[in-house]
Amino acid sequence: MPCFSQPMQKQCNIDTNTGISSIRLFLNDNRRKIPSNFPTDLFLEVLSIVMRNNIFSFSNTYWLQLTGTAMGTPTACSYATVAYGQHENSTILTTFHPYLLYYRRYIDDIFGIWVPPATGNNAVWEHFKTTLNNWGTLEWVIETPSNSTVFLDLNLKLEDGMIQTSTYQKSLNLYLYIPPNSAHPPSCLKGLISGELRRYWLQNDIDNFQTMLTKFIERLIDRGHRINDLIPLLKQAALAIDANPTAKVTKNQSSTLFIHW
Repeated sequence: MPCFSQPMQKQCNIDTNTGISSIRLFLNDNRRKIPSNFPTDLFLEVLSIVMRNNIFSFSNTYWLQLTGTAMGTPTACSYATVAYGQHENSTILTTFHPYLLYYRRYIDDIFGIWVPPATGNNAVWEHFKTTLNNWGTLEWVIETPSNSTVFLDLNLKLEDGMIQTSTYQKSLNLYLYIPPNSAHPPSCLKGLISGELRRYWLQNDIDNFQTMLTKFIERLIDRGHRINDLIPLLKQAALAIDANPTAKVTKNQSSTLFIHW
């Protein structure tokens, strides 16, 4: 029977030699998709400089980071994603494809649906865990496969062959929404309400949706908003859901322009 498993990164220690070697392998394996004039050696040299010379301040002291991905740099997330992704594509997914009905990773959180083999499941599972960690000094905390798990903002549960979802919120979340006296334009609060209501609608059944909506309104009031000001925005968001209850955003990368200031 399929079951969930969620490895979570235990420590952000991608040692630089392993990481850069992995990026080089990625570039070599995808050379046909990369422009012929792409400066691979220069790119890797600059990447090495960034990873080995990260200096940060704390109070009135300055520190040089000695190990791991350079914290706070714009390249950190994409570097970690691509570097470990090379290990996934070349080893993990090819070796364990028969047992991974589903496998996705968001930076340092992995979610998978594991289909046990007919025999020797424990040995194959242990081999899978070893292979996950057989990459430099990076270690993962790996949950025991079960019929329920939490991944990012979702509770997931297998019930009668179907995946049931509900919204997951951390117990320490302070819900510091935009207060009414903020200098943000009104569209920010409107977008927050519209986005949260659609997320709750897509992730929950009707009973859980009503519970989440009630908590959301109470938390906005706790931040200083007045219910009379919220009602028009809530009604507008609800009408948008009624008009297209299952809408999902689709992205066409060829027609998307990314602007970085």
